[in-house]
Amino acid sequence: MPRYTAPTKDLQFIIHDVLKATESGIPGYDELEADFTGAVLEEAGKIASDVLQPLNTIGDTEGCTLENGVVRTPTGFKAAFEQVKEGGWPGLDMPEQYGGQNMPAIMGTAVGELFSASNQAFTMYQGLTHGAASAILAHGTDAQKDKYLPNMVSCEWTGTMNLTEPHCGTDLGLMRTKAAPQEDGSYKITGQKIFISSGEHDMAENIIHLVLAKIEGGPEGIKGVSLFIVPKFNVNDDGSLGARNGVAVGSIEEKMGIHGNSTCVMNYDEATGYLLGDEHKGMRAMFTMMNEARLGVGMQGLAQADAAYQNAVDYAKDRLQGRAVTGTENPEGPADPLIVHPDIRRSLMDQKSFTEGARAFLLWGATMIDDAHRSGNKDADGLVSLLTPVIKGFLTDQGYDMTVKAQQVYGGHGYIEEWGMSQYTRDARIAMIYEGANGVQALDLVGRKLAQDGGKHVMAFFDLVKTFCKDNSGQDEAYDADFIEPLKAASKDLQAAGMYFMQNGMKNPNHALAGSNDFMHMFGHVCLGLMWARMAKASREALASGTSDVAFHETKLTTGRYYMARQLPATALHLTRIQSGADTVMALDAANF
Repeated sequence: MPRYTAPTKDLQFIIHDVLKATESGIPGYDELEADFTGAVLEEAGKIASDVLQPLNTIGDTEGCTLENGVVRTPTGFKAAFEQVKEGGWPGLDMPEQYGGQNMPAIMGTAVGELFSASNQAFTMYQGLTHGAASAILAHGTDAQKDKYLPNMVSCEWTGTMNLTEPHCGTDLGLMRTKAAPQEDGSYKITGQKIFISSGEHDMAENIIHLVLAKIEGGPEGIKGVSLFIVPKFNVNDDGSLGARNGVAVGSIEEKMGIHGNSTCVMNYDEATGYLLGDEHKGMRAMFTMMNEARLGVGMQGLAQADAAYQNAVDYAKDRLQGRAVTGTENPEGPADPLIVHPDIRRSLMDQKSFTEGARAFLLWGATMIDDAHRSGNKDADGLVSLLTPVIKGFLTDQGYDMTVKAQQVYGGHGYIEEWGMSQYTRDARIAMIYEGANGVQALDLVGRKLAQDGGKHVMAFFDLVKTFCKDNSGQDEAYDADFIEPLKAASKDLQAAGMYFMQNGMKNPNHALAGSNDFMHMFGHVCLGLMWARMAKASREALASGTSDVAFHETKLTTGRYYMARQLPATALHLTRIQSGADTVMALDAANF
């Protein structure tokens, strides 16, 4: 049976030693003292390890069942959901006005990683609710906020997002779901949506669906899309539940993974809906939820990788196979443990260096969200907008690869369900697809985000890296060689790729788009390289100051050196691919595939 231990020490190190949260000047961060954040994370870790993780395999094997229009969640899910609600975890970073605790996004992100790593399918129920509540908070009227948010923040009611239809995924302009205006200001919503996570279940008394639809007579294509609040049960003016609305689950999708989450086909038959935001501006309102969801999905990639890694380490230390080529290391046993072998070490170091770097990257992104929302910092908002497709695309691509590496450590046992490792791989796979498939993330990055505000934000990123290297070089030769110089080289590769796009993309856009996936991964590696340089700096400072936890910081430095030497040089390969252009990519006629 797999296990999971919350990485609270690493989270604390990043929040306080690397990001120096209390010194940042972001409103509310002065309250994030180490004792306070430690207490929150320790308690969240207990919920993750003791309550959610034991249900992970149960959710995977039982799945959800549909009986007479009602979806039953796996054994134990409902009781666990009540426990999570009682602890106030769903509203951790939501406004106090609606029953939340008003903590910064960095804390919601840290806790979210622990919950997702322990049980991704379960955590999606509250995660989708958080996103739906955020969209209502950003775009709803005061009356809508008062009507829906208190119960959504507490997860007495849950929420969903309804975008995809059978004939259209990413191209939402093709949607057919219609909204007919009514005399009382409401709309009648008719259509079908698919792939709706948490679309129907038995853990909440109401479900608030956010549904994209086209108002009759509106503009064609994406410009005619509006967003509607469509509750499962209509809500009376006094907040009580009224009649059942015209929305029903048609079926549950049979999926590769996340079996414990009810992914539904939802049918809307003249369901009563209420416009959220402005007419024909549904995508703007939905993207409040989508952007939050994309960061949350990036977190899922990291979370599944870390959970799988923890179990792979246990197996590598316990499983006796062969002898070390440099001499016996377990003379009392019939063989040495797997972890003595260099290729196993390589695999584990790939996983460890990724998860720790990705964790820092994700929390750094959360600080930008807090800076943008709490301080009104437009530069922070622009930078996190630029990095959102990188966080989503790179962390989920790499996170999935790391679960495969963890599974591989087990050999044949990794392929056997009894050991539970395949679930991490299967659950991680969806993160590369939903909330915008990773190919779309790469296109968004290259086709839209690089040029946003005249390229201001990507230039700010390059300046940030350059300034860090300048301010921290020349003090220690080993640090310069191990961290600063590799980061400089990788950043130059990234800049060269951007220059290639500028010089060739206007003449032939395919030259840019054919290299978009490579650019997204290159960008991700540079971001993790920056995080490792920052973490190494913090650990060096801790060691110099006489820290009592020498082993933690020396391990951090060793892991960082591995990433900079073995992973960061991938930017050179990505640059070579990008500079080869689109000719070989587009050369073959469609008929010849």
